[in-house]
Amino acid sequence: MPSTDSAPLPPSSIHELLDVARRSLEHGIRTGSPLPVDPEEFPPELRPLRSCFVTLRIAGTLRGCIGSLEANEPLVLAVAQNAFKAGFRDPRFAAVVETELPLLDIEISVLTPPVAVHVDSEAELLAVLQPGVDGLVLRDGPHTATFLPAVWNELAKPAQFLRQLKRKAGLPVDHWSDALEIWRYTAVEISESDR
Repeated sequence: MPSTDSAPLPPSSIHELLDVARRSLEHGIRTGSPLPVDPEEFPPELRPLRSCFVTLRIAGTLRGCIGSLEANEPLVLAVAQNAFKAGFRDPRFAAVVETELPLLDIEISVLTPPVAVHVDSEAELLAVLQPGVDGLVLRDGPHTATFLPAVWNELAKPAQFLRQLKRKAGLPVDHWSDALEIWRYTAVEISESDR
């Protein structure tokens, strides 16, 4: 799961990413497609391949969340694409409608490259997890799921966090196997509500 850059973002670029996400949602309402983005028109720090998630909330309640753990495109393009998908392609929700646009709070999680976690037991994994810091990816055969670091706000205990992540992956909550692959990452969380 390689990523190519984990440099911090200056405040001006953070505001620019949030603006791109909002404009992509507005463009989606008008055209049914994401905002076209030419990365060369943006500052250099928004052009490296970076993985990200875009989360939409209304009054604190989840309204959509889409992203990728793979860094396959320039960050500014990934934000435009994921904002559109969070608004109009998250299968858990109906598409965002125009009257919801002013109510949406947009959150962007820019991920650091995932690092493999090598442990021999669930107890070892729970001991090395950093609540509030680590995002976690589990993969066992076709079963894969991730929780962003922000999920610790709702699932504060490591055992609870891990159980729910297994459930999300479609695995039994007591599952453990030698085939289980684990990665952790951190994220820079930016939100319109923090402006």
